[in-house]
Amino acid sequence: MREAQTPHEGCGLSCEDSRHRKVGGIARALLCVLISVSFAVFSANYAAAQNYGATTTDPGGSIGGGGGSSGSTTLSKKTKNNSSFGAANSPSAIFGKINTNLDRAQPMRLQGDQLIYDKSGDRVISRGNVEIFYNNYILTADEVVYDQSAGTLTAVGNVTLKEPQGNIVHADRYTLTDDFRDGFVSALSVTSKDQSHISADRATRREGNVTEFQNGRFTPCQSDGGTPPLWCISATRIIHDQEQATLTYQDAYFQIYGQPIFYLPYFQSPDPTVKRRSGFLTPDYGHSSTLGYITGIPYFFNLAPNYDATLEPIYFSDQGLMMKAEWRHRLANGEYNVKLAGIDQNYRDLPGDPSSNKDLDGPRGSLETHGRFSLSSWWQFGWDAIVESDDQFRRFYKLDSILVTDRVNQVYLTGQSDRNYFSAKLYQFGGLLTNDTPQTESYTHPIIDYNYVFKDPVLGGELKWNTNVLSFTRADGSVIDPQTGRDADQNVNRIVTELKWRRRLTDAIGISYTPFADVRGDIYQYDNATNPQSVVLNSEGTGVASSQVFSDTVTRGVVDGGMTVSYPWAASSGGNTHIIEPIGQVVAHQETIPQRRLPDEDAQSLVFDDTNLFSTSKFSGYDRIETGTRVNAGLQYTFQAKDGGYARFLAGQSYHLSGDNIYLNPGRNADGNYVFNPYNGLQTDRSDYVIGVYLAPLSNFRIISQSRFDESTFALKRTDSSMITTWGPLSIQAGYSYDADALFSDPDAFNPNGTPVIATLSREEEVLAAATLQLTNRWSIGGSSRYNLQEGNFRYDSINLKYVDECFALTASYIQSNYSDLSIEPDQTIMLRFEFKHLGDFATSTGTDFNLGGDQRTN
Repeated sequence: MREAQTPHEGCGLSCEDSRHRKVGGIARALLCVLISVSFAVFSANYAAAQNYGATTTDPGGSIGGGGGSSGSTTLSKKTKNNSSFGAANSPSAIFGKINTNLDRAQPMRLQGDQLIYDKSGDRVISRGNVEIFYNNYILTADEVVYDQSAGTLTAVGNVTLKEPQGNIVHADRYTLTDDFRDGFVSALSVTSKDQSHISADRATRREGNVTEFQNGRFTPCQSDGGTPPLWCISATRIIHDQEQATLTYQDAYFQIYGQPIFYLPYFQSPDPTVKRRSGFLTPDYGHSSTLGYITGIPYFFNLAPNYDATLEPIYFSDQGLMMKAEWRHRLANGEYNVKLAGIDQNYRDLPGDPSSNKDLDGPRGSLETHGRFSLSSWWQFGWDAIVESDDQFRRFYKLDSILVTDRVNQVYLTGQSDRNYFSAKLYQFGGLLTNDTPQTESYTHPIIDYNYVFKDPVLGGELKWNTNVLSFTRADGSVIDPQTGRDADQNVNRIVTELKWRRRLTDAIGISYTPFADVRGDIYQYDNATNPQSVVLNSEGTGVASSQVFSDTVTRGVVDGGMTVSYPWAASSGGNTHIIEPIGQVVAHQETIPQRRLPDEDAQSLVFDDTNLFSTSKFSGYDRIETGTRVNAGLQYTFQAKDGGYARFLAGQSYHLSGDNIYLNPGRNADGNYVFNPYNGLQTDRSDYVIGVYLAPLSNFRIISQSRFDESTFALKRTDSSMITTWGPLSIQAGYSYDADALFSDPDAFNPNGTPVIATLSREEEVLAAATLQLTNRWSIGGSSRYNLQEGNFRYDSINLKYVDECFALTASYIQSNYSDLSIEPDQTIMLRFEFKHLGDFATSTGTDFNLGGDQRTN
């Protein structure tokens, strides 16, 4: 029959003297940490007290317990017994080293209402408001008795010890032997600096190394009044072995709000001084409509101070057991890690058409590794790489975000000083979608960039020297000549070097003149390259009917120059500043350069907006060069408020005056897709209008919008807008994107012959939003969504709920994805994680940062 429950400090309700006692052990580590320190401190106090008879005189001459005096005294210590009061690694220091710098030359000071010298009983007694001061330790008690004949020192009644580390130890009775190895504590209670609570009915120390707590209780949670803490652990016996740094629990209960949840007859864990030790980590739980129920239990291997490993079996009820492993290694000049994941796949378990998934049967897996090393103060070396068995494995098993559609692996070496920059990178590119073609698979070996800024002015201006070297192979992809049927890899080797000069001048009325000039030389060598101007589509426009493949070495020189002129007008009113600045630019290039027949590898991204309105070339890379003469004009308005508010608007247009307009007729690659979007806003002599809006009226509110409007109808052609704001507990981020002339290819659309459908013009419009609301100081909720306005459906959305207090963290996440690609189908996933302070991982962040699906890399 269980005994009646009574309130008990630490875990709320507990069964006193019951064998299955429900109280404090979870942070068994913390529990002992504090008590250990208390033993260390008390032992030193008592070590000094045992020398009373040899170093003090009877102030009142009273003998035999009748005489007494009131006051204080200074105690010295016998040299034959060194005090272990708080000493690092002393037998009294329960949990390892204590970081205290004790000045052993300082005396121990004792004061109380009454000092009694009982020479017949060979005892020294201090009664009434007893205080002992030693270094930064303070011990108070109702009475302290030192029994020289028994070799013990006992503090009785309201015993409190305040430690330099911030711990506070309470006890009803505290007894130590004179060798300070063994001790006994009654009704012990410890409050640590982080407000964790430890209590026990009794604590006994033996052999100078082992401490045993009877009916021990531990919780790091706070509670008010008679309310039990959120959780705690109780155990009939908690044994701490200092040498092994372990805590052993016998007959233990884990409790939530004072109610026992589960029973553990025996378990063992490292004590809190252990920073790293092999053992189980916080498990993950969840459910996915495509994976089934998800359970993962990581195990951590502490192999050495600078390297470790984690092994995590993850069970998916619909797919089977997947093994994950991670190796981490930190060296003197950097660190690296290696992650492995693998499963023995039964293709019949995969969603979708089983006949399409037969290639996925058997072992599937991936290897991921990242490294970064500092070779010197200027040089760094590193890599980011993922190797996988198939394109769908990591996204299907949520090792990557579903939004990752390309794989970019790299090895890099960079160096930077005051005026020099060097970068050498090896890249491997690969597509992860079903409709990816050989054109998406390629390697660079390497790309080298070198930039140098000359120290001394040249013609009064700044001179820069830039060099780029590229060696590129589309090794997995093939170039196919429909006429000859030849199948061969494509290789590109390139050297580009240029000198760029700039100087800024300002006249007496404030007009700014910035003349500039560029001189550039290129050498290109191609093997099996497709001539973009030669690609002809079939009559349906769904495939390549013919194309030309060539190998050649090409040299070209580029000279351009021009001037940028701006005339800012400034006005102030009431502390606010307004600046209106007309800007004009003339850029003159060669009228034409033979480049349209050359392949384009690094200048395929062409987005015309206010950020590149005044660039001498709007292309993103070297393979295409602006030609002819062009005028760029714009008007910029800037507002700066006295209270910190800020606004900037830039509107402008570009005019092609003469020469070849390279932005027109881009040509097609071997797949039949345009080399770059021909509807880019620069294909006509008068470009589209571009407008940039940058608003920050308040410190917690930002809006950025970059838009392009048709040059004749002023219809919106493209816009990217984003907003971020924080109002008290609410944080919101929102984005809107629109492209009237996007080149879109349906990943599920294929021609009858199995080739992907060529990208066609399509209107793309979507909204992205994310918000986080701090409901209380402990509860927060957040979510994100991606909505396709063109199709009228949600592409991706998630909700995160998080609770965090001083001792517990709960994260719940719901993610819905509507993307599909062979075995990857629309999916709904729920994930849960519980974290208990001092038991596995614990974080106090209140952000909804639970990351399901791995890191989304955007190299």
